[in-house]
Amino acid sequence: MKKLNRLAQASSPYLRQHADNPVDWHEWNEEALNKAREKNMPILISIGYAACHWCHVMAHEAFSDEKIAAYMNDHFVCIKVDREERPDIDQIYMDAAQIINGQGGWPLNAVALPDGRPFYAATYFPPHQWLDVLQQLQNVFVNDPDRVLKVAESITNGINVLPFESTGIEKNFSQQAYHNAFDQHIKKIDFEWGGYKKAPKFMLPTGLEFLLQYHYLTKNSQALEAVLISLNAMARGGLNDQIGGGFARYSTDERWLVPHFEKMLYDNAQLISLYAKAFQLTQNSFYKAVVEKTIAFAERELRDSNGGFYASIDADSEHEEGKFYVFTKQEIESVLDEKNCEILLKFYHITEKGNWEEGKNILHYTVDISEFAKENGLTTVEFETILQKAHQQLFAYRSGRIRPTTDDKILCSWNALMISGYVNAFKATGNPEYKENALQTSRFISSELIKADGSLYRVFKDGKATIDAFLDDYSLLASAWIDLYEITFDIQWLHLAKKLTEYVWLHFGNKERDMFYYTSDTAEGLIARKYEYTDNVIPASNSVLAHTLYRLGVLFEKSTYIQTSEKMLSKVLDETIEYGSYYANWAQLLGKFVYPSSEIAIIGNDAVSRANELQKSYLPVSVFAGGELENLPLLQNRYIKDKTMIYVCVDKSCSLPVTDSDDALALIR
Repeated sequence: MKKLNRLAQASSPYLRQHADNPVDWHEWNEEALNKAREKNMPILISIGYAACHWCHVMAHEAFSDEKIAAYMNDHFVCIKVDREERPDIDQIYMDAAQIINGQGGWPLNAVALPDGRPFYAATYFPPHQWLDVLQQLQNVFVNDPDRVLKVAESITNGINVLPFESTGIEKNFSQQAYHNAFDQHIKKIDFEWGGYKKAPKFMLPTGLEFLLQYHYLTKNSQALEAVLISLNAMARGGLNDQIGGGFARYSTDERWLVPHFEKMLYDNAQLISLYAKAFQLTQNSFYKAVVEKTIAFAERELRDSNGGFYASIDADSEHEEGKFYVFTKQEIESVLDEKNCEILLKFYHITEKGNWEEGKNILHYTVDISEFAKENGLTTVEFETILQKAHQQLFAYRSGRIRPTTDDKILCSWNALMISGYVNAFKATGNPEYKENALQTSRFISSELIKADGSLYRVFKDGKATIDAFLDDYSLLASAWIDLYEITFDIQWLHLAKKLTEYVWLHFGNKERDMFYYTSDTAEGLIARKYEYTDNVIPASNSVLAHTLYRLGVLFEKSTYIQTSEKMLSKVLDETIEYGSYYANWAQLLGKFVYPSSEIAIIGNDAVSRANELQKSYLPVSVFAGGELENLPLLQNRYIKDKTMIYVCVDKSCSLPVTDSDDALALIR
């Protein structure tokens, strides 16, 4: 039995994956940092996450090698970091990698001075190269300290470059700016296979949501076409687990065939929202089915009994990527009924040779189910029945395999995305279970992750909340609770969202720059205090906060919030116009400012049901307030006994109230 290092006591599943390494790993803490300072040893900071395939490879190849581990232990203070727990640390050393190499990724391996300033950063290395790198770094650290110090100072200065002017002229918003942002965005869309051009392909739901919003506001058909091509291709591809549901993190090819097989909560939560909105707009039942199947996956595979959701499922099982999910032709033939096997082999492009590697097949399809059924002499219902039975048989067969491991920590920000996913699924489908599940997850977070002073914890694991939250936790949770308020009109969720935002205002803000730091002023002092403002696979915490300030400003008639939202957008307006998907959430905010946005006030006994009727439609620039009490400015002096009245307002100018949802919808449109 291997001797375990101190990571065996870590709460992070990723860190515990390295507990049997012969490396003398530390967690990021004062003990490790003090050791480096006292012994004047360089720090080796290795950063990854539990579902990361190449993290596992490097752990197996390099960190499990006795010779390499001995060298690391003798010459470095070795620290393992879970990037999902400590994104603040990851941001700093990822910036270092970008400065040095022009790119980054995970595993991220940085080497720093004893005070934490990096002088080297890179990603994966095979064992022999890794040892060579370590030896070179150790040699230069000992024999040329002046050079090392100069490099570290230069990199640290680069990390600390502030992206915004402390003062500056606020830019004017216009519909033309919004159109220009679209023009840059649409250039990057792959109209053959969907998504964004070039492989690997990430789904980037925020970018596709911008295109949906653009279509809604401008009636541009190309924007809708780009979204629907992407949604269809992603759902049909190997990226989407055809048997059990749930989307993998990204596709290694341009056709969405070969995924990186790890499944992340944040991807699936956002895709639930995206497909739900597409269903609202198009009423295409295919998108509803994707929503339902993705939710079923999340509840089956990721949901804890407390209502929270786990972070991810690994790509690997038995040290092999994707082994749990792929099939040989022989396996398919042995599992499925002979009568239906041939047509399913054809539908899913399954061959003896394999559509991936070494006789292995990734289940995917390329044409619409109805079209395929017709081409093969079947009705759609007949073929869907065949598919359903086949999925049940293959799921049962696959369940007998060794499963990939689950990272069972619960992250505040990603659970907030899931709450919003449930809310959007409820709006689109009306399924009351989705509303209840959103409430259950919200009750869990409000009970377990909010401190007495109003601050948040980021992580919940093994019955314990740990690690102070970051800006994404606050901004996404506040946004989710505004979403939840809009479908329930339970004012407690709106007040909780406002309290979180007030805490952020006090502890994360920089008034000189009209942006918010990623870390609180009470957080551990690192070598840099960063801003997160570019949208990526998750929208940037500042862009989410800017939307939240706008919504709260409207609901509470708090002009300071709306003005701050405007100032934040003004800071990145040029980038929003120029860089497409990396500022897609900012572009959505721009749409709210330059096109008429509706404030919908509904008051009376039937306020919730009337709101839910309206919310079946796609209304991306509308804000809802309602209930039986005049507890918000939008609701003041509007209660009429024994009636439920709907007021549709634009720029504080309201139409005459109506009682019928269809009449209200006509006013919104």
